[in-house]
Amino acid sequence: MQRLAGASIAIGRYGQLAYHQTAGVADQTTDQPFTDDTILRIFSMTKPITTVAAMMLYERGCFQLDHPVARYIPAFGETSVWRGGDLDDVEPQVTQMTVRQLMTHTSGLTYGFMHQNVVDAAYRQRGLDQNKQTLLADWVDQLADVPLLAQPGSQWNYSVATDVLGRLVEIWSGQSLAEFFAEEIFTPLGMVDTGFAVPDAEAHRFASLYRPSNGAVMGARSPAANPFKDRDPGLTLLDDKTNSPYFSEPAFYSGGGGLVSTLFDYCRFCDMLMQGGALNGVRLLSPKTLDFMRQNQLPNGADMAAMGQPVWSETNYEGIGFGIGWAVVIDPVKANVVASVGEHHWGGAASTFFWLDPKESLYVVFMTQLLPSSTYPLRRELRTQVYQALIE
Repeated sequence: MQRLAGASIAIGRYGQLAYHQTAGVADQTTDQPFTDDTILRIFSMTKPITTVAAMMLYERGCFQLDHPVARYIPAFGETSVWRGGDLDDVEPQVTQMTVRQLMTHTSGLTYGFMHQNVVDAAYRQRGLDQNKQTLLADWVDQLADVPLLAQPGSQWNYSVATDVLGRLVEIWSGQSLAEFFAEEIFTPLGMVDTGFAVPDAEAHRFASLYRPSNGAVMGARSPAANPFKDRDPGLTLLDDKTNSPYFSEPAFYSGGGGLVSTLFDYCRFCDMLMQGGALNGVRLLSPKTLDFMRQNQLPNGADMAAMGQPVWSETNYEGIGFGIGWAVVIDPVKANVVASVGEHHWGGAASTFFWLDPKESLYVVFMTQLLPSSTYPLRRELRTQVYQALIE
């Protein structure tokens, strides 16, 4: 049976495209080929773009990293913290949630798909993960009414924090998130196929989304482990390219997972990062800001494993820290990955992935459409294949 309907990969090195390849189909029903310009749901690969947008505004003096979120969204000043019993078993925040904690997933927020406790159950009951008809400004106020999972700064926990950060981008810029992305990032970088919806004229290029036919779900603890005894279960259609919600502009601009893009559009974003914040004469960030973003920001240099026991991530936990907007390799041996110290990366729920390795002047972007990303150890195997090919 087929594990992936289609996939593509691009590898950049020393400022040049070193390799790219596509295989398979974008839609199994029509046998439409999977190509370089196939439009894809990148889900959480939206997060680094949102964080770059925020750091552009940081460079313009719009905020400081340790400013309380409540300074800009007052409702979070009253958000309580769950103590471990019923949902109403709460205490006040010891210190206020900060912007930096949103960027590093140490804010105390969570995701409804975790299925671990009464807090994420409240997210599901109130539609906080899935409600795309709510304006972002209204959604953050609804979110602030739910207790935090933990005291801000005390645990690493993957969450909707980057969606809150997207709202802050709107507040700081005076634009919608879609407008800021288009004017300040996508147009300058030439990311012509990246946005929150697929235009009617490009609908034929959109890929279908699949899951394994034996019923994979989000929420497994580690994407490195394959939970399926049947290694080739076949594919079931999740989102048909002919009738997808992505053909309509959403009311809710999700900075945490709402974008569609293409292989080469995302390569342009990565190329900008690898070239110190500029591409083809257009500068988004300074090299020093990017260097700062690539540093582990977790307290006392901790890895994610030391910051509690998260139940979901788009990466491993041991030996992996978290910078501003992405995971950072701090100990490859402990992380059990072939990588350089300082390599930084993230992925999306549909098994997409990218990483940047400044020491090797390397970036890699992998695209496919298989949910969830924990289905197969694609990322670990891809790293091994790429690094073993580097001989100089």
